Amino acid sequence: MSRQLAEIESEVANFRSDLEELSNTLAEVVVGQEAVIRHVVTALVAGGHVLLEGAPGLGKTLLVRTLAEALHLQFSRVQFTPDLMPADITGTNIVVEESGQRAFRFQRGPVFTNILLADEINRATPKTQSALLEAMQESGVTVAGQRHALPDPFFVLATQNPIEMEGTYPLPEAQLDRFLLKVLVPFPKQEDLARIIDQTTGRSAPRKAAQLDGKRLLELRALAREVIVAPEVRDRAAALVLATHPREAKAPESVKRYVRYGASPRAGQALVLCAKVIALRQGRGHVDFGDLATCAHPTLRHRLILNFEGEAAGITPDRLVDDALKGLGLTPP
Repeated sequence: MSRQLAEIESEVANFRSDLEELSNTLAEVVVGQEAVIRHVVTALVAGGHVLLEGAPGLGKTLLVRTLAEALHLQFSRVQFTPDLMPADITGTNIVVEESGQRAFRFQRGPVFTNILLADEINRATPKTQSALLEAMQESGVTVAGQRHALPDPFFVLATQNPIEMEGTYPLPEAQLDRFLLKVLVPFPKQEDLARIIDQTTGRSAPRKAAQLDGKRLLELRALAREVIVAPEVRDRAAALVLATHPREAKAPESVKRYVRYGASPRAGQALVLCAKVIALRQGRGHVDFGDLATCAHPTLRHRLILNFEGEAAGITPDRLVDDALKGLGLTPP
């Protein structure tokens, strides 16, 4: 028997209230990054990981730490460097002596946490990057043939600096595809920068933590999965993904000219999952076309591979996503 309408409406209202409270808590600390906060919270509830791209000093680390504090979850940070090894992230077996006998014991690495900040992920070698991305995909790590499950929830926010590229190892496209969203962190406006200066150079004010925890977060994720996606909306999401492929007849001319490979099927999954969260935040139990457009850029921008002409012309993936949206009659946000 289906649940009563009043019960569903109450759950939706509580969902909106909880996410609004969490977003406001983050906005009090991370000034001028409302869009970034909105995308991070959306990915958190959708159950995916986020790649944050922005220059140093824009509050990326502060955002992740504040998020963990607001949710009362365990937080770990790993500063990625070229000499970082996979075992430094996942953990390793160590020899211990018990009752006069030696035995191996697994020493957990920083990946065994609820919220993990992978700072400057593109500074580690591909082998170390793969160790983290495997943990993200499988929700566990395998050491010496034994699998160790990660805590639930497990949420990774990785950062990379788009300016300083010397000595970095850019993430391969197949590994970028593991991130639900790629969020660009812009430089704050003048009034926001003034607030940041006042907030960080004066007397620190006490922070109010959101009344959420890991258990409630898992409940919010389960509720988001129940949002209805009509067949025509699902088909439009699939069409949007196909519109990023240059060999598709209905792809925009710009995509056919500048794109080498389009988005993968994971992009369609990310579109629908994020659109479900956005719909609930709007107080609806169903996804509409506008929800797809709202989350199109962060779900698609890191999944488009430009060809040489596109790179040389300075074409941005966001422009191509705009063209794909317009071609399907969707209004870019």
